[in-house]
Amino acid sequence: MRAERRAAGAALTAGLMLLTGCASMPSSGEVKPIEGNQRSDGDATVRVFGVPPQSGERPAQIVRGFLEATTSDEAEYETARQYLTEETAGEWDPFAGTTVVSGGPDVPPAGVLPDAEESGYTVEVTGTRLAEVDGKHAYTPAAGPYLGAFHLVEEEGEWRIDQLPDGLVLGEADFERIYRSVNTYYYAGLGPQAGDVPRGKNLLVADPVYVRRRIDPVTETVRALLGGPTDWMRPIVTSAYPTGVRLAPEQALALDDAGALQVKLTSGVKDRPLRVQRTQCERMAAQLLHTVDHQSSARVHRVTLQNERGARLCGLGSEEAHRYAPGALNGRAAMQYYLDGERRLVALGEAQESGIPVDGPFGTGSLPMRHVAVSRSETLAAGVSLDGARLHVAPLHSDVPFQAPVLVSRGESESARLTAPSWDGLGDLWVADQNPEDPRLLRLRDGEGTPQEVDVDGLGEGRIEALRVAADGVRIALLVREGDAVTLMLGRVEREHDDDGRPRVKVTGLRDVAPQLENVVAVSWAGGSRMVVVGKEAGGVQQVRVMSTDGSPGTPAKLPNVNKIESIAASEDEDKPLLAFSAEGIVRLPRDGDWQEVTEEGSAPVYPG
Repeated sequence: MRAERRAAGAALTAGLMLLTGCASMPSSGEVKPIEGNQRSDGDATVRVFGVPPQSGERPAQIVRGFLEATTSDEAEYETARQYLTEETAGEWDPFAGTTVVSGGPDVPPAGVLPDAEESGYTVEVTGTRLAEVDGKHAYTPAAGPYLGAFHLVEEEGEWRIDQLPDGLVLGEADFERIYRSVNTYYYAGLGPQAGDVPRGKNLLVADPVYVRRRIDPVTETVRALLGGPTDWMRPIVTSAYPTGVRLAPEQALALDDAGALQVKLTSGVKDRPLRVQRTQCERMAAQLLHTVDHQSSARVHRVTLQNERGARLCGLGSEEAHRYAPGALNGRAAMQYYLDGERRLVALGEAQESGIPVDGPFGTGSLPMRHVAVSRSETLAAGVSLDGARLHVAPLHSDVPFQAPVLVSRGESESARLTAPSWDGLGDLWVADQNPEDPRLLRLRDGEGTPQEVDVDGLGEGRIEALRVAADGVRIALLVREGDAVTLMLGRVEREHDDDGRPRVKVTGLRDVAPQLENVVAVSWAGGSRMVVVGKEAGGVQQVRVMSTDGSPGTPAKLPNVNKIESIAASEDEDKPLLAFSAEGIVRLPRDGDWQEVTEEGSAPVYPG
């Protein structure tokens, strides 16, 4: 009965919205690519409201009604609080975090336990936990059982909850309906290397968080930004906002008709209005503009920051903010690349049906290659020889002979030698040596010189089988084998000085971002916070998935599959097709299309990176 009433309320709300509002199609304006997990503010029209407790309901019914009421579209969960005692209603913090469970939370009959003195009840709520979202809106996969205890007492003749966990517990479907993933942006911590890279000190990196779709989403997104980066991202990014800066109270942020956003900030210190230098203020405004601009289809044309007294701090237009635009180190990805049947590196334009050998030594076939990587500037290429032992770097377009290899593996077998290399946007080349006697992750500054060994904290007995470093140079995806399982791990690239003042790099914070897949065969970066992953679930068939860097599903969560994919390549520009090496040869998947064959004779497809 309760579910029927909630459904009727939702249907009535939807009907009223259809009668009182309509949407119009713009006839002009700039085409703006939107990352796959971003949606417009108006993408959902049905709003759900909870049902208050009914007279005479038993403890199990009260808990079920409370759980259902927490799925409503109410800003402060007013209906849900009616299921609590008066004192507890004022103390319960629904924003402390969210537990996501498969199917939904359950109240089993055996979980209703009377107190020894029969003055109250404890009702157990169970479920299969999938993930946790913490108080900073950060999503983390967390598989396992869920058990929550809710204690009830009688208040004015009705059962009410007087003890319960802070936060929410939601079924997967309700979580996806209520919440959306948005990218907040912070500046990459490139350490001593920042000054060597154009815009190195102003490079924005995406940090995805979850906010409610319909409850003041712009305000909540800005609040999340001002709260600082998620705990995992904190060591590798910085914010231009001074510690303690928050939104001035009683603001509901929204773009005006001209696409402008005005934001009042408080220093967080009583009677001390916020003051910042202009350069810092512009960096603050750039973070905010790009964060809001990337969460909806409405363009943000200008951001104005004020202090709580209304004094103007600075303003930044979208054209000025372009110099801070995320993805500055991605490169143009003008061409797609793969190895043809003669193991030559060939370049493929989107309008071409087959590739043409590149002009440099990689296009001659004089040294057959097993793996290849093209720098993001598309001026250099790196290749691993057919036996997996030698890494060569050479110009992409200059017809010069190969020089001596920059790295040689001593592994006894081909499978125990070098992985495919990967370039970051800083111009550095990364590769792993799988030699069991000396396994190493290595970095070559500008693709030359003596390879620098990079420590990987938490790798343990795992062996790196493949890697892809992000363009920003502060995140790296690793395929790590332990026993028969290959998992996708995401690591932070932390840059600092050693005791002698020399630059040092290490990988920390390894986390499994695709725990549902026990055998991952390929991964590629596909946007600021997105990866395309190929793998299998336990006992399942191979799948092509879109994953967020926080481990949550992307949009769409799954892509069309093709027979036996061995490697995959994506561009950070989502309009460009996917490339894959499969049992069908080299194939590509256009956006909103089906897989198309490029050639039966080829392997190792890559985009620059």
